[in-house]
Amino acid sequence: MVLNKETAQKTAELLLQINAIKLQPQNPFTWASGWKSPIYCDNRITLSYPPIRNYLREHLAKQIEELYGKPDVIAGVATGAIGIGMLVADYMNLPFCYVRPEPKKHGRQNQIEGSLQEHQNVVVVEDLISTGKSSLLAVDALRAANAQVKGMVAIFSYGFDVSVKNFSKAEVSLNTLSNYDNLLEQAEKAQYITTEEASTLANWRKDPANWK
Repeated sequence: MVLNKETAQKTAELLLQINAIKLQPQNPFTWASGWKSPIYCDNRITLSYPPIRNYLREHLAKQIEELYGKPDVIAGVATGAIGIGMLVADYMNLPFCYVRPEPKKHGRQNQIEGSLQEHQNVVVVEDLISTGKSSLLAVDALRAANAQVKGMVAIFSYGFDVSVKNFSKAEVSLNTLSNYDNLLEQAEKAQYITTEEASTLANWRKDPANWK
């Protein structure tokens, strides 16, 4: 869910400007899953642009406060959201921790890095939502530590049906600064893509696993 249309369009424009999101319908990318995709998103690039990362942290913080008030802790999902999650926590003057995909195999074997007490209210920060699987593994780890997960915020979501189902099943509310629909609208309006390419990109989202 996107809370603010203006923010969604502005976020999409910023990501396109710095090539954090690349659109190549004529020369598709191959994801790790094997899917052929006309889009590739790497929001970690935003950390290299101070004005953009500041915009993102402030609007993520604003979204968190509007939705959940001020939590006890901000948790980032490793590794992509460690940077932006820490920036949000710093902006809100809150403790920060991050969640690994699985416990370390040495040392203290932590999965959650940082100080987190039982029953503390936590909001999870993510950089990108595709199927939601890795994001929800972080939620599982926090819940196993008896944290109270209030919800998740993210910079961008593809809006796949499977992710909507996964978040609903896990009973986790998800809100993002921008999403795929707003991206396509902004990309076409700013002439990053043609109307025909926008149609191709829209069709991909309907069935990405079988798109050719």
